[in-house]
Formats: sequence, C-alpha cells, structure tokens
Amino acid sequence: MSLENFRGKRIFLTGHTGFKGSWMALWLQHLDAKVTGYALAAPSKPSHFELLRERGILKIESVIGDICDYESLRNALFEADPDLIIHMAAQPIVLRSYRNPIETYETNVMGTLKVFEAARALIAKRKVEGRKASGPTELAILNITSDKCYENKETLVGYKETDPMGGYDPYSSSKGCAEILFSSYQRSYFPLEKFGIEHRVLMASVRAGNVIGGGDWAEDRLIPDLIRGTARGEVTEIRNPTAIRPWQHVLEPLSGYLMVASRLLRGEVKSATGFNFGPREESCVPVGKILDALQAKWSGIKFRLPSDLDLKSKPHEAHFLKLDSTKARTELGWSPVLNFAETIEWTANWYKAHQEGGAMLSEKQIAEFQSRMPGAPLT
Repeated sequence: MSLENFRGKRIFLTGHTGFKGSWMALWLQHLDAKVTGYALAAPSKPSHFELLRERGILKIESVIGDICDYESLRNALFEADPDLIIHMAAQPIVLRSYRNPIETYETNVMGTLKVFEAARALIAKRKVEGRKASGPTELAILNITSDKCYENKETLVGYKETDPMGGYDPYSSSKGCAEILFSSYQRSYFPLEKFGIEHRVLMASVRAGNVIGGGDWAEDRLIPDLIRGTARGEVTEIRNPTAIRPWQHVLEPLSGYLMVASRLLRGEVKSATGFNFGPREESCVPVGKILDALQAKWSGIKFRLPSDLDLKSKPHEAHFLKLDSTKARTELGWSPVLNFAETIEWTANWYKAHQEGGAMLSEKQIAEFQSRMPGAPLT
C-alpha cells in the first residue's frame, strides 16, 4: 500500500478546518505537498485545526471562505493553481441536517457543484493562457462523500459501488445527490473514453463510514459528546446504543483517499471511479461496545443509556450501515491497518494526552500509521 506523487504537488483542499480535513492537511504536509486549504472557520472550539496551527505544527496556506461563494472559491482556486483538488468541505452532521436542511443541501450539493464549476473555469483559464500540463493529468479531482450516500435498506450486506444512491435523512440524501452530480460531471465534461484526446482531467469519488480519532469536537457525534462530558465531569446521554456502525480510525479512509489521488495524478484512468473504504468486519459493532471499550481505556468517561421512551422521540437514524470495500482491496491494494482494539486505544490516547497535559499526538500517529502500511515506503 504505497502513496506517491505528492512531493511538490500543488493541492487545493476544501474543508481543511474540519476534523477529517485537518488530519488530511497534516498528512499532505508530511508528504511534502504544497497545500492550500479553503473552508469556513473551524467548526468547533477547541478544534484540531486551530490547535495544530497555534502550535506551529500545521503550516499550510489557509483561506477562510465558503464553497457556496463561487467568486471567492474560484479566486482562491486560481491563486492556488493546483494539480489536485480534494473536496472535503461539507455539512457532515445527520441531526443538524434535520434542523437545517437548506444549509445541508446548499453546502453538500450546490457547494460541490461550485467546486466542480470552479475547476472547469481553471481549466478554461489555462487553455486561454496556452498552458500545458507537465504531467499525465492536467487536473485531478477527488470528491469525498459518505457511506450514507447509498439507499440504505438496513441489510447485513455491505453496499458496493454499483448500488443505488439515496438517503432517508437530509444529510444522507444530500450525499446521494452529490454522487449523482459527480457522475453527471464526469460523463458530461470529462468522459474517461476521451481522456488524453479531448481533455486530461480525471475525477474520482470516495466514501467512508463512521470515522473516529483524536481532535474531533463536532456536535452530535458519539465520541466528541463523551469527551466534552468527561472534561466537564458530566454523564453523557447516549442516543442509540444498539445502532451498528463500521467504526474506523480517521487515518484508514484518508490512506485510501490518498491512494486514489496518487493514481489520478499518474493518469490511471481505471482509478477515476468510485471507491468504498470500510473497516474490518470485527469493527462493525454496536455503539454500546464502543462505549464499553472506551470506558475500559479511560475510566473518566461516564454515560447514560436512553429509555425506550427516549428512543421513540429521537429523529430517524440508520440502525445498520456497512460498506463493501472489496474493490479498494483488489484494485488499489488498500487494507485497514488498525484492528478494533487499536482504533479505540489510539483515539482514547489522543484525547487523554491532550486533556491531561496538552500533548498533540497527531504527527506521531501519522508517522506510526505510515510505518505500518504494507507496501513500498511513502515518497
């Protein structure tokens, strides 16, 4: 499992101030890429992004802006003049999507549309200027959505890349819409059969499930809620302890995203498609098991399970959702690095180190994760 082609590459990363985005920004910096981030201000206090910046760990170019502001987005993209766009900016919270459906669809659908349109404007600008690509791909675009983009029938079978898009709640359906939008843009403007003939643009869309890890303080998420409660000495109320999720450390899907991006930069047309990144089977467990495992690693964590009446009053959330990652394993050589116990341990250790002494384990964990990835050394 190797990553290549990032040293010196210009990368435009949307959503870099968020949880997954800040980890991606730090990893790209570690790979010697030249990163420009574009996003709203950090969505929480504290935030992984702000802590990394305050301590001088993360030194990328950061532009604060809204992907729904097309002129601002386009200007920032023109200034960055990237080889690769990684689109991670999103409204990522299911419960918030119930409260703010307009914001959710505007960000996740129209925002994605504007990223793609800004990319087309950049390509047109380069053509007018008579600039030619130095590598096999003029521009690579990696679109990040979610496992919730699939029409979830609550079956025990993992969803494959060929399964239909859908979504019950506004968040999930917005991600299904974003996938349909991606497919339309690829077929309409950058068809694979015309790569190298009429254009040199490759696009891919990647999906992952519930990611956990240090530095997440987002609202209405299990582990951030527990961490906030622990810091205040409170007992955290759990929404749905029987819901089963494919839990994985944040670095797991990011490694897959980077593998796809590397292949796009190399001009590999077969990688310009959709990919799922899910954990090992052992990591598809109920919320209750996560709670017990975390409490075993950190006794300060306290929680209360809901009553039957509490459960009936909550908005709908999927009970079971799993991805089939066979395609990523066979075509990319990707596989999870951490087992379930290690995923919990890495997450608990990060928060404990930060809360008890202010330490940041992010760089150390990236370096250790890289050292355990099978395949050639990262370059």
